[in-house]
Order: sequence, then structure tokens, then C-alpha cells
Amino acid sequence: MKLKIFSLLFISLLFTSCNSQEKGVETISPAMYADKLKSTPKAQLLDVRSPEEYSGQHLKGAANVDWNGGDFEVKAGKYDKSKPIFVYCMVGGRSKKAANKLHSMGFTQIYDLQGGIMKWDAEKYPTVKANESKGMDIVEYNKMLSTDKKVLIDFYAEWCGPCKKMEPFLKQMTTDMQKDVTIIRIDVDKNKELAQHLNIDALPTLIIYDDKKPQWRHVGFISEDDLKKQLK
Repeated sequence: MKLKIFSLLFISLLFTSCNSQEKGVETISPAMYADKLKSTPKAQLLDVRSPEEYSGQHLKGAANVDWNGGDFEVKAGKYDKSKPIFVYCMVGGRSKKAANKLHSMGFTQIYDLQGGIMKWDAEKYPTVKANESKGMDIVEYNKMLSTDKKVLIDFYAEWCGPCKKMEPFLKQMTTDMQKDVTIIRIDVDKNKELAQHLNIDALPTLIIYDDKKPQWRHVGFISEDDLKKQLK
């Protein structure tokens, strides 16, 4: 009887293990991602952001297959399902959805870049960049902090869902709290070098300065009430 139970447990564990392997989607760090790209001949690499984002900056060798383009499945279906495929976006949201879709389409080995191209940038891995404005530099940034008021910096992007959700109340706070707080919103897509210099690798990122010194830093959505508590 004990042998039978052991056998059933072994088969169950084996089945679970096989199912886990069959998932085929691995979200991996920039370091592992870079290593796997390097060791994979003619790697299938998909940038699933918009064409505008892709044209501004992308990983070398990446093809642009926009997750929100309406024809993702058609374009992605042209790739070899029996070989590894790599996906990435800006911070990881779209690539996660794309990776799951690729799995449902029959791809068996999918690598998703953890933290997206922002994390890749932050860890100083190379990309192909267009000839674009560098945006604000750290000297200009520090000048904005030269005030006797508290300064709230909001690093955001137009494509960032939580950023859009916070935008209305941040704009209202800019007016309502102008006597005590200076609120500045910085688009990371237009200020990539600054974002990299300040280690901004996820959005939204909010930083509160007092007397030019960072006093508080938050990544991700925060409610209006909770944010106001930090500014008291």
C-alpha cells in the first residue's frame, strides 16, 4: 500500500514538473537575457512596443512587432515556434502579455526581459539609439531643486497606465499646493539620460526633495491622499 502511495506521489510530482516546464515562459534579468541572446544563434528578438518607441531606441537585432498594433498574432506567427524567442517592452507589462500570447500560439521557449528596456538601460547594456535630443541634464535638474519649497518630481511616460491614472490629481495638486510644493513632471522618453543617471527603472517614480536632498522615493501608483500625507 505504501509503495502504491509513493508511486502515485512520484507520478503526480513528475506530472507537475512537466507541466511547469511546458509553460515555456521565463521572465529573466537583463544579465541572463544578455547571456542567452549572445549564446543563441540568430536569436528571434521582438520589441513589442510602438513603432515610435522602437525608432527612438531598441535592442540591436530586434524586430518591431507592436503588441497593441492589431496584427501582433499575424506578424509573430511568422517566426519559428520550435526555436527560442525573446520579447521585451519598456518596463515589462506589454511583453508579459505578448509572452503569454506566444505560448498560446505554440512557442515553447519564450524569454521575457524583466523590467524591460528601462532596466536594461539602467544596468548599462547597449542599445541602438536614434539621433534625438538628450533632454534635461543633471545640472538643469539640480537647478530645479534650488527652492525653499519642497519639490515633488514625477517621472512618467505617455504609455504608462498608472501614470495616466495619477495625472489628473497631480495637475490639480500643482495648482492647489503651489505655495508650499513645486511639482514637476518629467517624461522619461524625452529625458532618457537623466532617467538613467538617477536610476529610474520603473514607472511612475516619485521623489520628494527638501533643501535639495531626497527625502522620499516611491515606485508605482499611489493615491492622492497617501501622496499628500508625504508632503505635509
